[in-house]
Amino acid sequence: MILLHVDPARVDPRALEQAARVLRQGGLVAFPTETVYGLGAHALDPDAVQRIYHAKGRPGYNPLIVHVADAAAARALVADFPAQAERLAEAFWPGPLTLVLPKHDSIPDSVTAGLPTVALRVPAHPVAQALLRAAGIPVAAPSANRSTEVSPTTAQHVVRSLGERVDVIVDGGPCPVGIESTVLSLAGPRPTLLRPGTISVDDLRAVIGDVALPSVEPAADAARPSPGMLDRHYAPRGIVRIVPPSQRARMLAAAAAEVDGRRRIGGLMMMPVDDPRIAPVVRMPRHPAEYASRLYAALHELDDAGCDVILIDEPPGASAWAGVRDRLRRAATEAPSSSPEAGARP
Repeated sequence: MILLHVDPARVDPRALEQAARVLRQGGLVAFPTETVYGLGAHALDPDAVQRIYHAKGRPGYNPLIVHVADAAAARALVADFPAQAERLAEAFWPGPLTLVLPKHDSIPDSVTAGLPTVALRVPAHPVAQALLRAAGIPVAAPSANRSTEVSPTTAQHVVRSLGERVDVIVDGGPCPVGIESTVLSLAGPRPTLLRPGTISVDDLRAVIGDVALPSVEPAADAARPSPGMLDRHYAPRGIVRIVPPSQRARMLAAAAAEVDGRRRIGGLMMMPVDDPRIAPVVRMPRHPAEYASRLYAALHELDDAGCDVILIDEPPGASAWAGVRDRLRRAATEAPSSSPEAGARP
């Protein structure tokens, strides 16, 4: 495994030529985007794509996002790029928005989980942009971690999770957005939000009007129309309990009572925690974008501290928090039944 350090403030394309060559030759390259680190492979090479699934332990029914350098490259990979896609691309690309569109025949079925659609994104991170342009190919790239684990926002997270499964890791520093992109399908009769992110449904509606929310989740082993729709996802090793404000005092007291010298309880909290038995506690920002930027790094910290249980203050219900709520809901092992937004998990 080769580790390349690239300063995102002063990207030298020559420093990325080795990584670009590895991609063109069918290898795996982990690289930073503004959202999380991606595990990239040549999107039009079925063997290279299969290496992603093998390295991550990713189920074949979970499709991949294809990253391209600009909207023109995206248009070349779809059967139709409608006017709504044009407006969204103009408003949000480069940036953390993925569009699901009818795919071109050149896209392997392994990229799309056998579905007739492909998820496309133009990342805004300067290192990702430079790598895509140096490689000159579309790059399929899910998050660069073992399947269902906490997504990586630093190169060190990638090394710990995947290590020698990756040919090259490009270290471009921490990812500023911190959670995965918003995913919007334009393949059906109505634009449909498949995965919330930091671009909210209100932001999307301001550009294209009507946006539907998915009514049901796919069956357990059915192909997902979008990445990020597994029931159990973004999860640390410890048990995650979502703590609604109305139950906070009771849940914190009950958790503290579990501490017996063998069981460590940590917290990811927006409000103070006074009981010293709950430690470590990572204080989280009250602004949704700042919270999202900090979320995965904080979960990694609590994992590294050996927390057996992680208590997390339930975030607000406003649409700007939908991406954070989604990640916490899918990470949650235990959630209070009175909080459907948190979503109980088996």
